[in-house]
Amino acid sequence: MTISIFLLVLLFISTKSSADHVTVDMFLNCLTSRSDPKYPVNEIVYTPDNSSFSDVYHAYIRNPLYDNSTRIKPSLIITPTHVSHIQNSIVCARTHGMQMRTRSGGHDYEGLSYLSYEDTTPYFILDMFNLRSVDVNIEQGMAWVESGATLGELYYKVSEKSNIHGVPASVCSTVGVGGHFSGGGYGTLIRKYGLIVDQIEDAKLIDVNGELLDRRSMGEDLFWAITGGGGASFGVVLSFLFKLVHVPPKVTYFSLEKTSEEEIINVAEKWFQIADKLDPDLFIRMGFSVINNTEGNKAISATFPSLFLGNTASLVSLMDKSFPELGLQESDCVEMSWVDSTLVYSGFPVGTSREALLSRTQQSERQQNFKIKSDFLKNPISNQGMKSIFKRMKELRSQSLTFSPLGGRMNEISEFAKPFPHRAGNLALLQYQTYWEESGTEAANEYIEDTRLMHEYMTPYVSKNPREAFLNYRDLDIGVNHNGKNSYEEGKVYGVKYWKEVNFDRLVIVKSRVDPDNFFRNEQGIPSLESIG
Repeated sequence: MTISIFLLVLLFISTKSSADHVTVDMFLNCLTSRSDPKYPVNEIVYTPDNSSFSDVYHAYIRNPLYDNSTRIKPSLIITPTHVSHIQNSIVCARTHGMQMRTRSGGHDYEGLSYLSYEDTTPYFILDMFNLRSVDVNIEQGMAWVESGATLGELYYKVSEKSNIHGVPASVCSTVGVGGHFSGGGYGTLIRKYGLIVDQIEDAKLIDVNGELLDRRSMGEDLFWAITGGGGASFGVVLSFLFKLVHVPPKVTYFSLEKTSEEEIINVAEKWFQIADKLDPDLFIRMGFSVINNTEGNKAISATFPSLFLGNTASLVSLMDKSFPELGLQESDCVEMSWVDSTLVYSGFPVGTSREALLSRTQQSERQQNFKIKSDFLKNPISNQGMKSIFKRMKELRSQSLTFSPLGGRMNEISEFAKPFPHRAGNLALLQYQTYWEESGTEAANEYIEDTRLMHEYMTPYVSKNPREAFLNYRDLDIGVNHNGKNSYEEGKVYGVKYWKEVNFDRLVIVKSRVDPDNFFRNEQGIPSLESIG
């Protein structure tokens, strides 16, 4: 009996593999037959038989944890150089039963843009890295940027035209525009200007029928959805038009470190009271990590990397009045252009050439595995609470907590203006970070479990009903929609945490109208309801 079952399993695997091969062949034939001779597809398609397949696949995986994942891998990689390549890929995939994952940078924390976790349907990666043009119009104060561009490339192009214009997005230069923008990305300008989605004026999107749409032709509901709801659930976002924001010719950067736990707790107490209420020109992030002290015991280290949209004298005066506990001195401050501050804030030395922004590889050659989770803080944490949190951090491995202050402009924008709802009433965005160098599943499971334990321990201190989370810090722990099953109930588990209930339901309605068969899907995508016309 056991042998019979084993043979049936082998037959099933063999039959499925053969069927998948036929599906892929039919898809490729369709793609070739629809190809415009001006834009051939032979040089943009990579199969596992191609010697460059592995290099292309691994080039934009930013978390080494997934470099050699046992999850289902793509049957193909398509690297479009023209909009017709995307349109034909969608049409042929729908016709022949292929799934598609869109990758613009690879910083997605759970690898959803290049791995399939649930669906056994053969799929391909649509990798956007060739589509990365940036068109900056300083006179209009606007810029068009394609989804495959990195933030570093965008910032560099802006800096070529102006030293008084900036972009309210992340300081990590290798993040891809497509995912960052459509998920509601933020950076050090968040308290002054809000999120990058608050500046987006137009977009070009290829829909499930292969049609190229702009804001006018897609309509306001779909435009709203892709500016914070994640573009990958609704189509392929080709590019965004957004407003540049004004920054002074010189900004001031500082980063202070504290290692005395008593001092850290006193400074943190004040930070929780005022960080979201300071002048919107000032962004002070607070991070805690576990280190080994001189006695070889575990201790807490705190860092306060900060950006001020003004000069040193004004900053020191402001800090003396509002936050003297931090102990900022003029000698701690460095004045530089806003674009240079993005490099320094992300870890590059002061004076690094702006050319570093153009590198599409990460700064460190030795990347670490990581697990990230998120929370939103509504109320200050007490001294006793911080002592308890630090004790728990030291009981676990490699734990880091980073608090990014909100307030300012974020308090002035309705939670319904964009899908991102975490506006007024939020003191800070909390990021849990665990890094490790050990290889293997056992080590990964141990470190990931520690992150979950830390997240669980923080329950009394963070948002409730729902316990909110940030879409761009994607986390499969908070819910998975079994791919392709259009489950509203499964989607709601994570959906209300990322977007809250009203915005999630609106996203579902939009999805159900523009992609009722759920072609654009992933494990935490927006589900569709066939009953909605």
